[in-house]
Amino acid sequence: MKIMKLDKIDQQILQLLQVDSSISASEIAERVNLSQPPCWRRIKRLEDEGYILQRTAILNPAKLGLNLVIYAEVKLIANGELANFEREVKQINEITECYVMLGNVDFLLRIVTTDIAGYERLYREQLSKLPGVQAFNTSVAMSEVKRSTQLPVTLQG
Repeated sequence: MKIMKLDKIDQQILQLLQVDSSISASEIAERVNLSQPPCWRRIKRLEDEGYILQRTAILNPAKLGLNLVIYAEVKLIANGELANFEREVKQINEITECYVMLGNVDFLLRIVTTDIAGYERLYREQLSKLPGVQAFNTSVAMSEVKRSTQLPVTLQG
């Protein structure tokens, strides 16, 4: 994938959209000192080139009763189960992030659920049945210090 160098205006546009994806093109244009048509074209180009993957709303987990965040380290028995494991993980809504890891574990999962009882139910009904799992080590998050979906758009190589 070719990575294009972003100019200051593109960086400002991306930063504004990260803060509030519902901001209008006219508001963005005003803030970056462009007229609306070239600003809209830049936004469209950033979308077409894959810099903007989607525009979304960030929900409040507490309002939805999702008060527990768990990080699970998963070690598989054999690499042969890798594709099956990944396919099954994608079907579990409570798993909000899944990363393939280098090191002592194969995957790191971020799981959100209501409470410990909700996690136990999820573990018994779905997580314990994931294919090829040798070890499942969980850590419960006590509190959130920082969570952000905003990327540092000015740090390009």
